[in-house]
Amino acid sequence: MPAQLATFNYMRVIVLRHYKTLLNASDQILGWGDAPRAEDWGADIDSVQSHMRKMGYSFDRIYSSNLERARRTAMHYARCYGIHILYDAVELNEVNYGALYKKSKQWVTRNIPQHKKDPDFVYPDGESFRQMQERSVRFLLSQNERFPDSTVLLVVHAGVIRGFVSHFLGLDYARHLKDKISHRYIGDFTLDRQGNCIRYDEPGKKSGFVRSGAVKVPWEKPAAKGSRPASAASVNPPAAI
Repeated sequence: MPAQLATFNYMRVIVLRHYKTLLNASDQILGWGDAPRAEDWGADIDSVQSHMRKMGYSFDRIYSSNLERARRTAMHYARCYGIHILYDAVELNEVNYGALYKKSKQWVTRNIPQHKKDPDFVYPDGESFRQMQERSVRFLLSQNERFPDSTVLLVVHAGVIRGFVSHFLGLDYARHLKDKISHRYIGDFTLDRQGNCIRYDEPGKKSGFVRSGAVKVPWEKPAAKGSRPASAASVNPPAAI
């Protein structure tokens, strides 16, 4: 480990999207509502599980939003990894679309011009993307302060993932509100003790961030002048269960 990194602690955060629901498959708005699993949900789960096994991941803690689709997905992985306690948090919930629950995405695009264009637009009876991003990032940073030197799994939502990538990689949030996040996405973030992302990768199905060329993976935070960049070998390996 380079000498200048030896005194730092790192949290490794593996971020997944929940299983596919019937409303996802039919292009309807979910938000804080929920829906039954789509028929092919298991294929996505199996693909993600296979990739994680190949990467050799193991976890100290597992978190999810408190929405059923995320909690049930997280429970599946908890059983796979032999972890008996699952932590769920409303702060990790998808953006609250409020009155738009079950509306078709085409209807929303036609009738709400600010949809996925203005991150500060507050949805009727709901919240804005910016508000969602702020609460979810704040939650993750609080866990980073409490549990450095750990590897955690988060099962969340497409909106939360876009918020994380935009925040931690310093991207324009408004430009990336529509980037695709597959149900086979795996985001691999390494955070230093100050809450800065020093490395990011996508070992699963690539997101719209990568496919559009906005992000090249593996991504590493540019090194400060006179110091060496952090590499995968410089950070903590996945912790043992």
